Amino acid sequence: MSVMSLIVTDAIVLHSRNYLESSRILRLATRDAGLQSVIARGARASSKRFGRALDLFAEGQAQIQVKAGRELNTLTSFDVTSSFSTHAASVDRFISASALAECVLRLVHDESAPDLFEGIQAGFRDIAQSEPSEAVTVTLAALWRLVAQVGFEPSLLRCAECHSEVTASAEALFSHRAGGVLCARCESGIPDGRRIPADARASIQGWVEGDEKRAGQRIVTPLEAKAHQRLLREFLSQHIPDSRTMKAFAVWESESWEPGVS
Repeated sequence: MSVMSLIVTDAIVLHSRNYLESSRILRLATRDAGLQSVIARGARASSKRFGRALDLFAEGQAQIQVKAGRELNTLTSFDVTSSFSTHAASVDRFISASALAECVLRLVHDESAPDLFEGIQAGFRDIAQSEPSEAVTVTLAALWRLVAQVGFEPSLLRCAECHSEVTASAEALFSHRAGGVLCARCESGIPDGRRIPADARASIQGWVEGDEKRAGQRIVTPLEAKAHQRLLREFLSQHIPDSRTMKAFAVWESESWEPGVS
């Protein structure tokens, strides 16, 4: 007989949907248990029990009843420390946070990873504190950092094939399949890829490392942002096993909304 245990952990709400007449199902990023799917029973019938815990991007301490082998555990309480209401106050921030949440749902597993959680937490906080016009740049940084933290860090300073140094000041071919830039000798054997300028490569390296100085300490232009978003999407498509379309990412990348408008 499986024994039920109680986990008390920091958590962030990534997704929320109604279930039956009075409950909700949440997807949480947690510090001590990785990604968790939980049911908040009776949450819609009374706002007293969970309150703002049902809000997207809410952060707090969750108590979860866990049973081995069960895919859907029970959320018994969620004490909110930050509702991140500033995400909802700006279209830019909300769409950016949604893209980050979607990528976390695709890349993170149900394993304890405190450092990874802190990186995700920092990403949502950076988006919440950004100006609307900065949201895309801040989100690119958060997403590349996430990619690196889950083990898919791109090779940007050395050839992804032969590991020889690639001149930092030169344009280079970026191969999604190889996992980074290629030297002149190796790129001839790669049928696909995308050439990226030196400053774009420096920005990505800075975002991966959390190094603002290397990233250039500047906000990318709308045209640069489109190129960076496309590069990241193509990279993710090679490294995420889940082939479903990333709908939130597609909206974030599209021109159907107006960046920089509060």
